[in-house]
Amino acid sequence: MANTTFSGPVRSENGFQSISKNATTGAVTVDATYDARPNFRVSVDNTTLNTGAAVTTTLTTAQSGTIFEIDGTDDIVVNMPALSTANVGTTYEFIVTTAVGAAKTVTFVLPGSAVSNFYGALTLLGGSAANPASDVAGDTLTLPNSTVVNSRVKLTCISDDGTNSTWKAEALSSPIATIA
Repeated sequence: MANTTFSGPVRSENGFQSISKNATTGAVTVDATYDARPNFRVSVDNTTLNTGAAVTTTLTTAQSGTIFEIDGTDDIVVNMPALSTANVGTTYEFIVTTAVGAAKTVTFVLPGSAVSNFYGALTLLGGSAANPASDVAGDTLTLPNSTVVNSRVKLTCISDDGTNSTWKAEALSSPIATIA
């Protein structure tokens, strides 16, 4: 064992550090500047869709991983990024912080032809009867009027060939979201 070499990241109190042992001299060195910890923090956007006014916006792949707060006082239209093979893996989350107003909606719209679809798992938030629904045909997901605070949507691009796309949609809302 005297001539074995060990090196690699080691978890320490301050994150990860690199430690190595010299096979010849037996000296152990620790590099305190090595830090391989991923940044697990997500971005929270409380301005784009949280204005209290009508909003139409197109998201970008650079915003992937963001949680958006939604003020449903007025109509909101969220367009997914333009078709691109680089969209695969792009993900967004949305949470209603002000209920969707009467005669108002929040819609999420896919670009492209009629072949672009949401694959939706739609669930009713709260109440005594859970009524999950599945819908795999449609390019517009809608949170209808009167959608309550704490309703949420998570959208993830699972395929995009530059012409058509498929997005996984998970919605937990009351009333239940729709895909058309």
